Amino acid sequence: MSDVVTTLSATRRRILTFALAAFGTVLFLALGLPLPFLFGPMAACLIAALAHVPIKGFGQVSLAARTILGVAVGASITPALFAELPRMVTSIALVPLFIAVIALVGVPYFRRVWGFDAPTAYYAAMPGGLQDMVIFGTEAAGDPRALSLVHATRVLIIVTLAPIILTYGYGAGLTNPIGAPASELPVRELALMAAAAWIGWKGGARIGLFGASILGPLILTALLSLSGLIHARPPREAILVAQFFIGCAIGVHFLGVTFRELRRVVVAGVGYVALLALLATGFTALATRLGLARPVETFLAFAPGGQAEMTVLAIVSGADLGFVITHHLTRIILVILGAPIVAGLIRRRS
Repeated sequence: MSDVVTTLSATRRRILTFALAAFGTVLFLALGLPLPFLFGPMAACLIAALAHVPIKGFGQVSLAARTILGVAVGASITPALFAELPRMVTSIALVPLFIAVIALVGVPYFRRVWGFDAPTAYYAAMPGGLQDMVIFGTEAAGDPRALSLVHATRVLIIVTLAPIILTYGYGAGLTNPIGAPASELPVRELALMAAAAWIGWKGGARIGLFGASILGPLILTALLSLSGLIHARPPREAILVAQFFIGCAIGVHFLGVTFRELRRVVVAGVGYVALLALLATGFTALATRLGLARPVETFLAFAPGGQAEMTVLAIVSGADLGFVITHHLTRIILVILGAPIVAGLIRRRS
């Protein structure tokens, strides 16, 4: 009986979350604000979470929504992109240096300024995936709650500020068509995209692929694109659904935040984002000055936000998806590969 009550309670909380997110979307649409399907749900769920409204994330549904973005990126991987890879080599080579500088600045910031323990400071500083850093940090005896809040704050602020910087700093419009309507795409291609999303996600999870919900569909769709079986991104409706659930997920991460956590952990995260912004700006300026890419692509490539969120911004700004995601994948892979090594060093020192 208790299981039924729990299920009903979770269902009601998710219905409430969906209703609030939908209201936020409609409000942003009515006010003509940018990216209403991303920022509307994000703002509504964030306000509800901070007000301790009993909202709840959508679990597997949110992961399924992320597969859409994996398919979108995979569809952008074409033979023409491979011809461009030599041009990216120099800018990709800057990514390890970018990570090293972040570590040199971030770890002392969290250790000495905010008094975090060593594992928490390291994994809070590393700009990897939110879930990955929380998992690795917890295994290394870090504070999972602090790590979750720091990284959620990083993603929230970067996703909020990036459109402003793109619009006013680089003159980029956020009006690029995100995809053709489903009615205009061949049914065969839609079916192939759906199959790539599902098989890539579940198959990737089965073999332990990190970020399986995005990378699995990305890999399969890239193979379909390179073989000439698909020629378009997922339909517009699917991209909007992905934005909606990603926005919800960012806001829900702040559920149950206490005043003490706001005053210490979240403020620490806000200060760290300011440091990250300075570092990202510096690397963006360096790569742009070297003529490695256009400013918009370079900014999105080095902005240390979440992979899914940066994919959305790359799509709506008309940036080169291949360039942007190649750099983010390099960053995340290097951070994740280095995580177990650093965890072992921290344990030995402790």
